[in-house]
Amino acid sequence: MGDPVAGYTSRIQQQELEIHSLTAELESLKNPQGLGLSSHLDGLREENAKLKYRLNVLKRSLQEERSQCSKTMMNINQRLQEIFGEAIREACPDLENPPLAVTPNQQAKFGDYQCNSAMAMAQMMKSKGLKVNPRQIAENIQQNIPDNELIEKTEIAGPGFINVHLKRSFVSKLLTNLLLNGVQPPSLESKKKVVVDFSSPNIAKEMHVGHLRSTIIGDSMCRLFEFLGYDVLRLNHVGDWGTQFGMLIAHLQDKFPNYLTVSPPIGDLQAFYKESKKRFDEEEDFKKRAYQCVVKLQSKDPAFIKGWNLICDVSRNEFQKVYNCLDIQIIERGESFYQEKMTAVVKEFEAKGLVEMDEGRKIVFAPGQQIPLTVVKSDGGYTYDTSDLAALRHRLFDEKADIIIYVTDSGQGTHFQVVFAAAQMIGWYDPNVTRVEHAGFGVVLGEDKKKFKTRSGDTVRLMDLLDEGLKRSMEKLKEKDRDKVLSTEDLTKAQRSVAFGCIKYADLSHNRINDYVFSFDKMLDDRGNTAAYLLYAFTRIRSIARLANIDEAALRKAAETTEVLLEHDKEWKLGKCLLRFPEILQKILDDLLLHTLCDYLYELATTFTEFYDSCYCIEKDRQTGEVVKVNMWRMLLCDATAAIMAKGFDILGINPVSRM
Repeated sequence: MGDPVAGYTSRIQQQELEIHSLTAELESLKNPQGLGLSSHLDGLREENAKLKYRLNVLKRSLQEERSQCSKTMMNINQRLQEIFGEAIREACPDLENPPLAVTPNQQAKFGDYQCNSAMAMAQMMKSKGLKVNPRQIAENIQQNIPDNELIEKTEIAGPGFINVHLKRSFVSKLLTNLLLNGVQPPSLESKKKVVVDFSSPNIAKEMHVGHLRSTIIGDSMCRLFEFLGYDVLRLNHVGDWGTQFGMLIAHLQDKFPNYLTVSPPIGDLQAFYKESKKRFDEEEDFKKRAYQCVVKLQSKDPAFIKGWNLICDVSRNEFQKVYNCLDIQIIERGESFYQEKMTAVVKEFEAKGLVEMDEGRKIVFAPGQQIPLTVVKSDGGYTYDTSDLAALRHRLFDEKADIIIYVTDSGQGTHFQVVFAAAQMIGWYDPNVTRVEHAGFGVVLGEDKKKFKTRSGDTVRLMDLLDEGLKRSMEKLKEKDRDKVLSTEDLTKAQRSVAFGCIKYADLSHNRINDYVFSFDKMLDDRGNTAAYLLYAFTRIRSIARLANIDEAALRKAAETTEVLLEHDKEWKLGKCLLRFPEILQKILDDLLLHTLCDYLYELATTFTEFYDSCYCIEKDRQTGEVVKVNMWRMLLCDATAAIMAKGFDILGINPVSRM
């Protein structure tokens, strides 16, 4: 049997197309004179009535189909936009591209959501010489709201706000679907290919905090796209080619002359790099030999390729230690991968007359850009511009990507802007069809608000940073006496979860565009919007069912048979908060700002605390401590909260443990 959800989705899409077709036909029938059919007016009116009846039947059928697509979570905001979009079109059919603004209501007394379109529509009409009161527009919208499964009632407030109250029974049904089917993403119209370029360290150099940000942010973006059902290619565009390798290979030949037969014991690649760079800067003969080594490497001399591979392998092993700690999956496709493709790219630009000569260089000016791309240097060599163009072309034409995201520091923003402009100029992609975007981020600062460095002024080694995180998290766990109640295995799991979770969350909870201050003390604080607070909160929520001796099978049975009551204000607030999860993910999909998810998880945790403090889930005998009553629908709300938090943690790349 096929997937019933896919079947329902296909039928919904077909019905929506038919609705649009019938609506257009109805509009044309409203003006029979224009059709030259005035003699058949009665027949047209009868046909019109039949079409309207058929349209209403289809709309009701569409609502029923939607309610049966229970495996996926409904994006309530998106559904309300569909409802109000239809109402606005009916209310103001002559207004082209009317604004559509539906947001969660900030104050519960005014309802659950709010449509704020009327004021903006009044402004649009005013610009066309029509003076209409926005409140009157809001009333017209309200009168045209179609029958739907979601809205209990609407109220008009102020100058034209439409306050929306949701049906509690329908929200309860959505929560039951969540409990029975798990946290499932909304269905995709089509499965798109996404390429995310992130991490991207340089071979023979240590990974530093800049690579940490790219690695954490890029991984989380990949996890989001993967959860939503996209086909994701995670690419590590490492710096594994260029003149520095001539210098490294020359030094390798001197220090380990038998490297072709005996694997060289390069313990500290960073020190090895510094030694070779010092010689390159100070010894003229060594410098000449280094350039000769570059030529040999580029001509694919086997001995030099062997030396290059040895150096790359040592670096890969060091990078992998970081990736193992942070649970990062990534495919390496470095600059060397694109070397053979760069010649074709230059020829393509030349064939279209887009290359200019400038003092021996070959450059490309893209429309609207102040800075040209240098595609060939005066010595005939290629540049980062050439390799980035080749990489982009490969991702567009060979990988057939629909979305390409580059996660690098904001300082590279101008470079990518010019590369993207050149690719559009030559016709590689249309930005209205293919999304190609640079997701830049700020720098990491120390607690002195200066660029994050060691006391000696050196760049902070990433492994040193992660090791320090492990040390600090163990100290924090021991402060809380967790070492006295947890097994050695559980304590180690908790240590890694807190250390790496806090480092990731501290980064992701800040708007990536801004710089942020790195502080172990702040990130390990279990108060406020931190991973430590959320991990402890999650552990407590998960423990509620255990304390009541309710296992997963019992919770599953309860979800099948027990209505999730939302009569208490705090139950209602928590239920609505849980169901905003798809809205949050959609927003991040649009702007790639992951701190929105962190803010949401913190809001969910605090909303749960309000609920738990006000609504008894378990009642115990005060003297014996025995459980005397369990409010099962509230236990289900606990379970739903844990499920949403767990999925949020998974998207952020944080691994919670059951006991902390």
